[in-house]
Amino acid sequence: MSTHAPKAGPLEGFTVIDLTRVLAGPYCTLLLADLGARVIKVEQPGLGDDARQIGPFVEGDSAYFMSVNRNKESIALDLKTPADRAVFEQLLATADVLVENFRPGTMEKLGYDWPTLHARFPKLVFTSASGFGQTGPYSRRPAPDMGVPPIGGTMSLTGHPGAPPTRVGVSIGDVDPIPHARTPALQQRGLRADGRVQPGAEAADPHAHS
Repeated sequence: MSTHAPKAGPLEGFTVIDLTRVLAGPYCTLLLADLGARVIKVEQPGLGDDARQIGPFVEGDSAYFMSVNRNKESIALDLKTPADRAVFEQLLATADVLVENFRPGTMEKLGYDWPTLHARFPKLVFTSASGFGQTGPYSRRPAPDMGVPPIGGTMSLTGHPGAPPTRVGVSIGDVDPIPHARTPALQQRGLRADGRVQPGAEAADPHAHS
């Protein structure tokens, strides 16, 4: 994690609570941090983000993890224990945005679903990033990079002529559509007293709430 304060940017003054892990969510909050938001990453005590275990490693730290978590602060909290939940809720009370990319249903199990959060923190923008959305027959399925491109047909467009479908070289589903959705919502969050998002911003990410 960075020990240097990020330069001022258009999102300076916004606070983002980051419950994300691995790539799609952390890349989303990375962009917000690069634009000047204060991002506080909440990690599992003793383990942290799974990406911390992915190489290559530089002086014992994961370069993969550092590449998508720069300019962030970090705190270890167990959201299943009362004491750590109290700390987490103190963070939410002063935050503008909460971003998570758990499998749909996890936030409900933790007691932090949208209706509950909105009732307690009405100005909070809540963004959920998932492979198949929050509703529908596939919503509870995990969405690893090797699982989504075959369903969408992307793998049929890569590789060599006459060869079987091939994995796309970059995790395009993680770094393209989801991460760019929050900036319009944040801009509207700064303009609207009740925290609602204008329809144009909401359309950018149908799984965001505010």
